[in-house]
Amino acid sequence: MMKKDVFIHKTAIIEKGVKIGKGTKVWDNVHIRRNTSIGKNCIIGGKSYIAYDVRIGNLVKINSFVYICTGVTIKDKVMISAGTIFTNDKFPRAVRGSSEKLFTSEPTEESKETVVEEGATIGAGAAIGCGITLAEYCMVGMGSVVTKDILPYSLVYGVPAKIRGYVCRCGYPLKLKKNSAICSYCKSRYFVSRRKNIIKIRPT
Repeated sequence: MMKKDVFIHKTAIIEKGVKIGKGTKVWDNVHIRRNTSIGKNCIIGGKSYIAYDVRIGNLVKINSFVYICTGVTIKDKVMISAGTIFTNDKFPRAVRGSSEKLFTSEPTEESKETVVEEGATIGAGAAIGCGITLAEYCMVGMGSVVTKDILPYSLVYGVPAKIRGYVCRCGYPLKLKKNSAICSYCKSRYFVSRRKNIIKIRPT
C-alpha cells in the first residue's frame, strides 16, 4: 500500500498516532504501536516489532525480527541488524512480590531509556541493555550483549561487549597512532585523545 509516498505492506499493523516519513518502507508483518515516530527514507524489515512512543530518525535501516521497546530513541543513519533485541527494565518480573496480578507492561518509574546516536551500527542477534547510550558511529558486533555506554567510533563485541577497536564513519577499522588515527579503507583522519586509559576518537 502506498500512502503519502510511504510503502506499507498489506500485512503490517500500524496503530493510531504513528507518524511515518516520506520514502519509508514498512515490510511484511511489522507491528508499529501507537504514537511512534519514524523519519524519512527508512526501512523497517519484516516481522519487526516497534513499541509505542519510540522515536526513529531519518535514513534508518532496521532488518527483520528486530524488537524495539518503549523508551528507545534511534537517531539518523543508524543500522539495526536482524534479531536485535532492546530492553527497558533492569528488574523484570511477571509478578511483583506476593501479588496475584501480572505486573504492568506500561512504563513505570523504574523503566530506563536507551539512545542510539547517529550512524551507529548494531550487529545481528545483539541484545541491548537499558539506560545506556550507544554513541555516534559506534559498531556492535553480532551476538553481543551490551550493558554499558559505548564511546563514539568504538568497535565492541562479546558477552558482555567490550571495546575491541575503533571504526571510521564508513565502517572500516581505524589504525591508531599516538594522537591520530586513519581509516584503513577511505583514509579519513581522526584525532585521538587518551586519558586514564580511555581513548576517545573524533574527526579532524
